[in-house]
Amino acid sequence: MIEFHTLKESDIELIVAMMQDFYAIDNYPIQPETTKKLFKTFIDDENLGQCWLILHDEVIVGYVILTYIFSFEYQGRIAFLDELYLNEKARGKGIGKITLEFIHDQALQKELKIIYLEIESHNAVAKKLYLSGNFIVHNRQLMQLKPKP
Repeated sequence: MIEFHTLKESDIELIVAMMQDFYAIDNYPIQPETTKKLFKTFIDDENLGQCWLILHDEVIVGYVILTYIFSFEYQGRIAFLDELYLNEKARGKGIGKITLEFIHDQALQKELKIIYLEIESHNAVAKKLYLSGNFIVHNRQLMQLKPKP
């Protein structure tokens, strides 16, 4: 049985540990103490988004995070599927697909206009999962600007 529990402040240590495992896959930097503070801010302000722990047979196996954005183009609130992580033991069991169905239901409940996400170009497994969950490859390119102090 798959369940989704809203992240609570008491879960922060656990999710940061999972996030470190996730970030290690692609050698992303992470500062655990900063990330813990960010989660506290995130949990305290529901306008920023929502995070859920993913449980399989009452055991936490991952997490999923939606962050919210307001868009004039889409005429309302949209979301970014910021992270979806499953530990190695949970992969390949259909949990990712069930998680995407859950996210779709959340999008409808929260009247989100669209959900964006990004994946690493080498991650064919993730791309296959998202395509099977009715995500499409967008015709736009993602760009970034890191403001300098």
